[in-house]
Amino acid sequence: MNTYIKSIDRAQKYLCSTKRFMLCIIILAGLHSFVNAQVYKYEKPSWWFGAAAGANFNFHRGSTQQLNAAFTPPVVFHDGDGIGLYLAPLIEYNNPASAWGIMFQAGYDNRSSTFDQVISDCNCPADLSVNLNYITVEPSLRFAPGKSNFYLFAGPRFAFNMDKSFTYALGRNPAFPDQELTPPVKGDLNNVRESLISAQIGAGLDIPLNSRDNKIQAILSPFVSFQPYFGQLPRNVETWNVTTLRAGAGLKFGRGREIPIVNAAMQMDDIQFTVKSPKNIPSQRVVAESFPLRNYIFFDLGSTEIPKRYVLLKKDQVKDFKENQAGVFEPDNLADRSEKVMLVYYNLLNVMGDRLVRNPSASITLVGSSEKGAEDGMKMAESVKNYLSSVFGINSSRIVVEGGSKPKLPSVQPGGTLELDLLKAGDRRVSIESNSPELLMEFGDVKSKSFKPIQIKAIQGAPFDSYVSFSVDDKDNILKFWTLEVTDEKGKVRNFGPYTGKNVFLSGKSILGDQPSGDFKIAMKGTKEDGSTIIKYSTAEIVLWTPKKDQEGMRYSILYEFNDSKATEIYEKYLNDVITPSIPQGSKVYIHGYTDTIGDELNNYNLSLARAKDVHKIMMNSVKKAGTKDVTFEVYGFGEDSALSPFKNNLPEERFYNRTVIIDIIPQN
Repeated sequence: MNTYIKSIDRAQKYLCSTKRFMLCIIILAGLHSFVNAQVYKYEKPSWWFGAAAGANFNFHRGSTQQLNAAFTPPVVFHDGDGIGLYLAPLIEYNNPASAWGIMFQAGYDNRSSTFDQVISDCNCPADLSVNLNYITVEPSLRFAPGKSNFYLFAGPRFAFNMDKSFTYALGRNPAFPDQELTPPVKGDLNNVRESLISAQIGAGLDIPLNSRDNKIQAILSPFVSFQPYFGQLPRNVETWNVTTLRAGAGLKFGRGREIPIVNAAMQMDDIQFTVKSPKNIPSQRVVAESFPLRNYIFFDLGSTEIPKRYVLLKKDQVKDFKENQAGVFEPDNLADRSEKVMLVYYNLLNVMGDRLVRNPSASITLVGSSEKGAEDGMKMAESVKNYLSSVFGINSSRIVVEGGSKPKLPSVQPGGTLELDLLKAGDRRVSIESNSPELLMEFGDVKSKSFKPIQIKAIQGAPFDSYVSFSVDDKDNILKFWTLEVTDEKGKVRNFGPYTGKNVFLSGKSILGDQPSGDFKIAMKGTKEDGSTIIKYSTAEIVLWTPKKDQEGMRYSILYEFNDSKATEIYEKYLNDVITPSIPQGSKVYIHGYTDTIGDELNNYNLSLARAKDVHKIMMNSVKKAGTKDVTFEVYGFGEDSALSPFKNNLPEERFYNRTVIIDIIPQN
């Protein structure tokens, strides 16, 4: 009965070991889905070198009794279990383009075990432990389903015996506790096979330890293998055999090859990265710009005096100021557009004074709005009236003043809680209104508060169409942000970003410095919400823009209210009746949308693009109706990008002017 129970117990243990092996395979197969396959700077290596270590769970079955010629114990030992060390260097070849590969390990392999205790004829417990050490050589064929990091392997095992010692110990008869112990018998087993040929099957998982941005890559590879008793009879006598379940891990290193860089856009993970580097544009472009007049004077908090940043003339200077006089508002170079063009706005009161002098029938209304109430707003409006009356001599009857707590188009909206200080600064202002056609854009049937723009001419520096564009088409919006790494021919690296929009434009000078041209390797590194990285590569030849001959262009601006993406009726008329008729056949039209910095950066990008698309739609329909042929459009949204925004965002007037779409019309040469 005891023998039968032991047999059942052995069968259960053996079955459990098999279940453990199958469970390990299932766990490894499940884990492989958590290892992301990304696009990196270096390819995954094909050759790997390292070492493997693990534990052999040895199950000894069958029978043994004759240990050597000099010693045969009085009892037969049947089954045993033990844990031994496995340690081996490894070499592996696995082409990343293939699911198949080969593995080779050769090292130390311990198959020791302690047999189950048996009772001898003297009713004494008898114990036997054996120490079997081998040099093992294990070549295997490897297969990774779907070229994943999870893999299966199988192959032969060649084992060469190094140690075959045993220890036999006979215990005391429980009936005679004072009995003197027999000394253990130690020796070497005889009839031990010098070599064995068996087989193994297993599974593993490659876990990268560093990014594939590194040339030298490291992988930790936990594995399990099953080596059945076939071919594993340690001796050429008796029936003793060994089955082993091995669990361990390999640490391996490989040298990756740099991923070839291609010029075309590379598509993976539904993300497309494109670099467009225009050739040198041989033109010195003279731009005639129609600059719109914002009809607001912004006041500082706590003050009802006109801020000093506005240009205020003395009475004897008025005769020298003429809005339409050549050179008054003409910056030397549009590279300084932000500062020079804002000078136009800061002369708003002088422009109004000059227009009122030249048009004696015209009149205006000044509406002051203050967070302190109507009385404070009235004082602000009176400050503007006093300036126009005392300096330009405008009859006070032509200027009506009003006061209120909010402007007619307030920036602060009901329920708003974010960046209220900036929004309130934009609402503390005096609005200049008029119904006099001499002051307004000339669209007779449209009631407008928009004043005639100022005409400016200047030489443009490096034009926008000479900029290098970087586009990330992230269809599923999986990127949190992305950066650029630009490497020149000497290996010097420059970094740009981070960016959240889909398009970035950099001037050639910002990349080249003083170099006339250069070939560059460009890496786009995108970071996902989970922190993982996607990298795309491209190359570009970048040429510094240099002027060679004159070319004339036109520039117009459309202004938008806060958080609005639809052009007002007056600007829609302006697009249809003024801008579109000025487009010559064969022209190229660049439409750039912008926002201020108030609000979320991604929302601002989308808002700027919506504004640009709004203008594009109106102009496309108008060009079609006009029958102007071969006009091409390029539409961009720049959001709040400080490197490209028309103005700074420190003052409310700068933020108001950044809520714009700028239209550049370049005639065909």
